[in-house]
Amino acid sequence: MGLRENAAAAAGRTLAPEQDTEAPATDEYTPAPDPMAGYEPGEDDPEMVPVHIAWLRVRKEVRAIAKREQYNGGGTRFNFRGVDTVVNTFGPVTLKHGINIFPIGVEAEYRDTTTSKGSKMRECTVTVTWMVMGPKGDALPVPLQSQGEALDSADKGTAKAQSVALRVLLLTGGLTPTHDKDPDASHVERGETPIRPAATYLDEICNPHTSAGRLRQIHHELSTTRQLGALVTNEVGDEEPIGQMVVRIGKERAAGGAE
Repeated sequence: MGLRENAAAAAGRTLAPEQDTEAPATDEYTPAPDPMAGYEPGEDDPEMVPVHIAWLRVRKEVRAIAKREQYNGGGTRFNFRGVDTVVNTFGPVTLKHGINIFPIGVEAEYRDTTTSKGSKMRECTVTVTWMVMGPKGDALPVPLQSQGEALDSADKGTAKAQSVALRVLLLTGGLTPTHDKDPDASHVERGETPIRPAATYLDEICNPHTSAGRLRQIHHELSTTRQLGALVTNEVGDEEPIGQMVVRIGKERAAGGAE
């Protein structure tokens, strides 16, 4: 008889037999309850289908996004699909089919750079990892990654780069065509190589890591294309013939290295 029984006997009480409260051991696995098991979609809710089906429906509805925006500056001209255009196209359709896209990891790299006009800029390159979730709460089995790059003179470079990465994700993950004319549909005979504008040499000329040999080569290229007299904005914001600028900077660096 144990202490518990002795104490009960001294008090004139009889103890009821103890019940075994431990659950019997079992090897069967009981899955966690499905939080969506009793969910009934509302009138405006998407159909409760797996994520890959919902994403396929988004692709079927978007179909294509044309390159309607145009960049025209600095001697360069091209058509493109902007971030706003892509997001405005995918946004309502993903909402309709219950697709959510979340950034779950961002890796960013930065470097300082200078424009052709000497303005200081900050360059940001990001790699974003995304999770694509469907209406039932399931996600694509493999996280998706995309990269974006942007320049900014203030503090918006990271946000811009992430926006570009989102555009890349939507266009590549959606296999979104442009319906533009196929490049092989026409044949153009190559003519002479276009002349490189003088202003595009400024970053190299102003870069302190540009070698003396490269400066001499730049001077030769400008001479060949008859652009030595082209006026450009130098490193201090003044207008100067680019040929004189190359010679001057070359002499300054040579003098600095001799000290």
